[in-house]
Amino acid sequence: MKKILFIIFVITINNTYGQVSGQLIDSTTVSNYTSLYSPINQINGYQRILNNLSGIPQGVTIGGYGEVLYNKPDDLNAEIDVQRLVMLFGYKFDERVQFVTEIEFEHVKEVYIEQAFINYSISPKLNLRAGLMLVPMGIVNEFHEPTTFNGVERPSVDNKIIPTTWREIGVGASGRIDNIGLRYQAYLFNGFLSHDGDSGKLKGSNALRGGRQKGAESTMSNLNIAGKLDYYGINGLRLGISGYNGKTSAVDGQNKISGSEVGVSMVGIDGRYSYKKFSARGQYTFASLSDTDLYNNLTAKDLGSEIYGYYIETGYNLLSVKNKQRLISFIRYENFDTHHSVESNISKNHEYHRKEWTYGFSYHLAPGSVFKIDYQNKSTNIPNSLKGQFNMGIGVWF
Repeated sequence: MKKILFIIFVITINNTYGQVSGQLIDSTTVSNYTSLYSPINQINGYQRILNNLSGIPQGVTIGGYGEVLYNKPDDLNAEIDVQRLVMLFGYKFDERVQFVTEIEFEHVKEVYIEQAFINYSISPKLNLRAGLMLVPMGIVNEFHEPTTFNGVERPSVDNKIIPTTWREIGVGASGRIDNIGLRYQAYLFNGFLSHDGDSGKLKGSNALRGGRQKGAESTMSNLNIAGKLDYYGINGLRLGISGYNGKTSAVDGQNKISGSEVGVSMVGIDGRYSYKKFSARGQYTFASLSDTDLYNNLTAKDLGSEIYGYYIETGYNLLSVKNKQRLISFIRYENFDTHHSVESNISKNHEYHRKEWTYGFSYHLAPGSVFKIDYQNKSTNIPNSLKGQFNMGIGVWF
C-alpha cells in the first residue's frame, strides 16, 4: 500500500511541476482570461501532455477529460449518459523522446485507445511521430475536449463528415515556426476499412464513419496521406487548411475484388477568432469518393460519391472580461449532405441533406470546467421533417 501511495505522490508532483513549467500556453496556467481563450493560445489534450512533460527531466504526467450529458428529443424519453471519461498519460524518456497515450471509456461500458504515439522532438520546428494519432482534419477532431467548444454535443458536421474522432496508425512530422505564425502536420496513415469480408462498412447516412479502424487490428492494403497547416500570426485569429488523400482498405482476399475499395480525397478549411467578449468559428469540409458505383453494386450500400458540410458559429461572453468565469451565449448553423452527389446506380436520398440550428450557453465555472445547455432544431430536405432536442451537460478537462 505504501508503494502505491508513493507512486501516486510522484505522479502528482510530476504533473503539477509540468503544468507550471510548460512552454506552451495552457488553460490552467494563464492569468489573463481574455488571452487564455484566444484560438492562438488554445492547446488540446496531447499538446497539454507534451507541454507538461517539457517541464520535467524525466517521468510521468497525467491528465483527463470527461462529459456527462442529458439529451431530450421532442416527444421521446431523455437519455442521461456518462458520454466519455478519458485519461491522458505521458512519459518523458529524455529531452527528445516522449510517449503520449489517451484511454477512453465511453458510455461506462466501452473502452478505446484514442491515441498512443512516440514523439521524437528534434526542435520546436520538427517533431517526428509514430503510432496511433489523430488525423488533422477540421477543428474538433483535434480539439474535442469539452471546454474547447460550445454546445453539449460536438458539431454534427464533425460527426458525419470528418468523422470525429478519427484516428489511425501512422508516421509523420509536425512543428511550429513561430516567427511566421505557422504550425504544420504531415502524416502517412492506414486508410478506412471499406469491407471486412462479411459486409461493406461505408454507407450513405454517415459516409466514412463506419470505416474508422481506430488502431484495432487494422488491415492495410493502401497507404494514405494527411496534412494540415495552421496560421496563428494575427492576434486572436487561427486559420487552418487540411487535406487527405488515398484509398480505403479491404481485408485479405476481399481487396482483390473490384469495388471493395474506394478512393478518398478530402479537403477542409477552418477558422477561429476572438476579440474581447466576441468569438466566432467556422468550418467547411468536402470529400470526393471514387468507385462508389462499383462499391454499391458489391455491397448493396448507398454510399455517395461526394459529401460536404459546413458550420458557422458566433458567441458572446455575457460577463465582464475581468471576471474569472465566462458565460458564453452562442448560436451555430450547420449544413451537411452525405449524398451531395451519387452515381447513377443509386438514387439521392434527401434525408441525408441535413440542417441544424443550435442555440445555447456555455458557463465556464473555471478553466477546465463547464456547464452547458442548448436547444437544437434539426431538419432534412424532406418536407415537415423539423425536430427539436434539448441538451444539458457538464464537462471537465485537466
